[in-house]
Amino acid sequence: MDTHLIAALGDELFNALRNRQTLAPLTQRYPQISLDHAYRISLHFLQRREALGERVIGKKIGVTSRAVQEMLDVHQPDFGFLTDAMQVEDGSEVSLARYNLIHPRAEGEIAFILGENLHGPGISADDVLAATQAVAPCFEIVDSRIDNWQIRIQDTVADNASCGVFALGTQRIDPRSVDLAAVHMQLLKNAEPAGSGLGSAVQGHPCAAVAWLANTLGELGIPFRRGEIILSGALAPLVPVQAGDRISLSMSGLGKASLRFVP
Repeated sequence: MDTHLIAALGDELFNALRNRQTLAPLTQRYPQISLDHAYRISLHFLQRREALGERVIGKKIGVTSRAVQEMLDVHQPDFGFLTDAMQVEDGSEVSLARYNLIHPRAEGEIAFILGENLHGPGISADDVLAATQAVAPCFEIVDSRIDNWQIRIQDTVADNASCGVFALGTQRIDPRSVDLAAVHMQLLKNAEPAGSGLGSAVQGHPCAAVAWLANTLGELGIPFRRGEIILSGALAPLVPVQAGDRISLSMSGLGKASLRFVP
């Protein structure tokens, strides 16, 4: 793939986001697309957003749990960037139109707020724990600019790891005060049980997932910076949401978060 095609596909994804439209899978149209190509497409997509004034405030790892991998038929983690325009307040109303959401799905995650820089490769789970200022319960609302979520790993990486919006619960917990692998999450949709899971669902331990991301991005020359928010991956299968739905979660030792969706 030459640089012109990579930029053109990044532009396609940017325009699809802005216009709430979906595209035929990139992997169907361009079978030669590699993970490196996909990463470069995602960077161009991000640059288009930054040109509008959006600012990177963190990173996310996705498709970490077996349940989510099986649901999406994607069998390795992916990664993307978080911008300030993607963050919504805990307990707020999320307008599908305002945030250009098409087929959103909710994930409950543990978010890490960094107190120190981390630059892989060579980062361990212990390094992540030492560098983390606080953890918080988090909702990530994923969405795909690819038709009907027909994604392979290259499609979702190019599409900024299928990011939509995210919300952190108000609690800030010292990660050394709780066993993150043993954290139990209960998720509700419209007051009915919609999923549950443990911190260990994320690559055995959330810190291990964050270390993987630090090392993967470090090999690409991208560090984690102090103050950034790192989303460590879903603890349970994705939950489709639409206008009128309300979702909430509770995590043992970490607290709660909730969102409501409107047109």
